[in-house]
Amino acid sequence: MASYSSKGPTLIDHLVKPDIVAPGNRITSTIPAGLALTNSYPSNKTNDQHYMLNGNNQGSDYYFMLSGTSMAAPMVSGAAALMLQKDPSLSPDTVKARLMKSATKNFPQSSTATDPATGKVYTSYYDAFTIGAGYLDVWAALNTADTVAANATTLSPAVQFNSSTGQVTLVNGANVVWGSNVVWGSRVLSGSNVVWGSNVVWGSSTLAGFNVVWGSNVVWGSGTPQGEVSKVAINGEK
Repeated sequence: MASYSSKGPTLIDHLVKPDIVAPGNRITSTIPAGLALTNSYPSNKTNDQHYMLNGNNQGSDYYFMLSGTSMAAPMVSGAAALMLQKDPSLSPDTVKARLMKSATKNFPQSSTATDPATGKVYTSYYDAFTIGAGYLDVWAALNTADTVAANATTLSPAVQFNSSTGQVTLVNGANVVWGSNVVWGSRVLSGSNVVWGSNVVWGSSTLAGFNVVWGSNVVWGSGTPQGEVSKVAINGEK
């Protein structure tokens, strides 16, 4: 996970976010020439010789590197476009369900990042509030045949925190499409030592309490490796 990425649940309605994660850190893509952004950060321009035969050793006017949800969202929307190209009859709910169910759950339990300014180490635990349903897997999404019934929805479920027990439970959505072993998998959505335990997401002994869950104390530095992922909420929320 990118060190600057925030965590769910959402502040007001306590929804499980993100839905999934996708590549979004230090992504090179096309950009118009002469923008204030490119002029302000010339070091983010792609070197001409990286893609041009006999290209000069100077920054390109056409390719630029950026990080964040804005770079991860096109990965997911591109996957959705491929799914609709294959089957134009898919409903928005089915597209979302397939993307989330097919997302790979093959990830570590945690990763760390070091703030270069302070040397402080921050740990990201790979729970549902950090990686959602998992990493985008385009091939798997295109080869998933599950459909959502016309009377069902794929709204992201809300969660509720019990201060007396230190536990978090789903408020809605668990029995509609999001069975705990269907979208997230048992490693992600169940087990006191994985997601819902007091020492993982909400507990003060591991994550310094609610300040980490709500994203206020995350690392905003850019010193993370290329290829890391950023969060995507399929319904457009960040």
